[in-house]
Amino acid sequence: MRADRLVSLVLLLRRRGRMTADALARELEVSTRTVLRDIEALSSAGVPVYAERGRHGGFGLLPGFRTELTGLNHEESLALLAAGPGRGEQVFGLGPAFASAMRKVVDALPEGHRATASDAARRFLVDPETDLLSRRTVTDEVSGATMVEVRRAVLAGHKLRIHYAAAGRAPEWRTVDPIGLVTVRDRGYLLATRSGEDRTYRLSRMVAAEELPEQAERPGGVDLDRIWRERSARFLGDGHITVLVRVDPARREDLLDTAVAVRAEEPDTDGRLRLELTYQDAWHAEWALWQLGTDAEALAPRTLRIALRDRAAAMAARYADPS
Repeated sequence: MRADRLVSLVLLLRRRGRMTADALARELEVSTRTVLRDIEALSSAGVPVYAERGRHGGFGLLPGFRTELTGLNHEESLALLAAGPGRGEQVFGLGPAFASAMRKVVDALPEGHRATASDAARRFLVDPETDLLSRRTVTDEVSGATMVEVRRAVLAGHKLRIHYAAAGRAPEWRTVDPIGLVTVRDRGYLLATRSGEDRTYRLSRMVAAEELPEQAERPGGVDLDRIWRERSARFLGDGHITVLVRVDPARREDLLDTAVAVRAEEPDTDGRLRLELTYQDAWHAEWALWQLGTDAEALAPRTLRIALRDRAAAMAARYADPS
């Protein structure tokens, strides 16, 4: 275990540059004292680790240092094989490249690991195409040529020209500064800026794309997770409606499938669940709750309760006994 940790420590320093002992301890899930002992062991073994003191100090490797640390243990190779060509590779057009890389990984494994890891990986299934209700997962379709141009621009830091069809509109050409790519529930998105304003584009709505030679205006470092959280928060607060619902636990998943987001959830009296949900608008919320009949009850806003009551009354009147 310690040998694996020493390898991971060196790889972290090679990839990220200088890191503090506390940061290394968090990444490796060990104590700071253990990190300091590992640093001393690496230095004694001839690995050129240096310490830089001060507010922005930490540990680093001398520039140009490289060593062969490519051996995978059984658990690491199993993790790669079990992951398989997931939806992200499909959405970003990297499926064939991922399959080719995995063949090389398997071929490079020691003979003993190769057979056992491949067999063990077949015991895991990640994100099947259908769920237990036989509902098929629908993955956004993006043309290969378009995806190649988008991916190149993101990685090269170049401006990108896209022919984009916003919802309910005809496609228009626009030039953007790409920041990164995100996949969520089999949908791919391009995070970008346009004229300095944040923009999020759904990849499946891109009719065509062209990488431009000009450098994109974007920061050198990026935290996609933070950017996505911030944009998601703005999206949920922009013109959406918040609904308080009581629902039968057996229909919880059906309810969640219709919502944009879940803001809160807690058990209610009589065994039901109380959820605070976000919907696109009032009509979307009314439609979603109508599908569940008496298994769900809208508690707020009052206008939604009235709309559902009026719809139910109209339906009851339509089917009243003619006699």
